[in-house]
Amino acid sequence: MLKNYNSMKNGIVIADAGPIISLALVNKLELLDELFDDVRIANAVWEEITRDESNPFVPVIKAYFQDKVCKIKSYNELTFIMDYGESESLILYREIEADFLLIDDKKARNIAENFNVRCIGTLGLLSVAKDKNLITELRPIFLEFLQNKRFYSLNLLNAILEMSGEESIID
Repeated sequence: MLKNYNSMKNGIVIADAGPIISLALVNKLELLDELFDDVRIANAVWEEITRDESNPFVPVIKAYFQDKVCKIKSYNELTFIMDYGESESLILYREIEADFLLIDDKKARNIAENFNVRCIGTLGLLSVAKDKNLITELRPIFLEFLQNKRFYSLNLLNAILEMSGEESIID
């Protein structure tokens, strides 16, 4: 997990599309600036998250990430095992020697971890943000995820809430 020092940031993070959409949904993209020295996304992720102009979060996402987009230099040899955005994110992580990959997709995360990539997911990031007093409650955020069809395990959400001393979500 991230370092537990309130005054210290944690290097460079490469963000994948899923966590970006989840954080934009709950208006928490600024947590990335609070927790990391530098935030980058692969060009394929940019294309993925800005493609649907009808998505109400696209303007916020564009404003936040427009100067954080990086093109990979290498050939993307991972598209046969991961989707395009996830594979470019992993390659970008390696190319710029990032410190973390922010990714939620379980299969892609397992692949990344097999490459010794330090991964954190949206829920882990939010838990760290609460530990550092950057947010006061997780439960309202988790409820908003569920109401907006962000697919997180209810058991996992409840386990995190319990560890944080917050009321569980009834299923």
